[in-house]
Amino acid sequence: MTTPQNKLRIDIVSDVVCPWCVIGYRQLATALEASGTPHEIHWHPFELNPNMPAEGQNLQDHVAEKYGTTKAQSADSRVRMTEVGAEVNFKFHFADDMRMHNTFNVHQLLHWASQQERTHDLKQALFAAHFTHGRNLSDDSVLADVAAEIGLDRSEALAVLEDQRFAADVRAAEKVWLDEGIQGVPAMIFNNRHLITGAQGVENYSRVLQELAKENS
Repeated sequence: MTTPQNKLRIDIVSDVVCPWCVIGYRQLATALEASGTPHEIHWHPFELNPNMPAEGQNLQDHVAEKYGTTKAQSADSRVRMTEVGAEVNFKFHFADDMRMHNTFNVHQLLHWASQQERTHDLKQALFAAHFTHGRNLSDDSVLADVAAEIGLDRSEALAVLEDQRFAADVRAAEKVWLDEGIQGVPAMIFNNRHLITGAQGVENYSRVLQELAKENS
């Protein structure tokens, strides 16, 4: 896919259950708006936990198992993420019963939305569904509801998830980025050349945009 010469192409590899993905995107979006940079964003799938069972897992238990994080460390991290999220107008509502989900179906729904040029809108709605409203992204009916809430056809969304018609497409798309060496998210690629990983902060993204503007001038 090509991007008009006067627009900055930004590919973002991410997962909707990754808190730093939504923070990083919001920080970048703030920098883009402040700089008035013409741009096009293209979202790509990445599964933080591809082996997660369909029913998911308690988030605190998951973080403790995966990273060896104590409850105190987890609480501190939640406070930090909530504060950083608020700085870019995103609300995190963490709860003790919050769960980590398998997101393969989520990415299939996003792939379907891409055919209607609604990937971005659905991505934002899913971030909010998980982190702000604590909705169960392991439930296909919930995913279909979220799609319907942004104006997509609920029955078709449910059918897409039930028949898994885009499973192979999503696996292929995930493989592209894994083959490129992407092991963590968010991963942002600017103009197909410059890779930046993690949530870098508004100031750092602003500096990146300034450098890219000089490079393209």
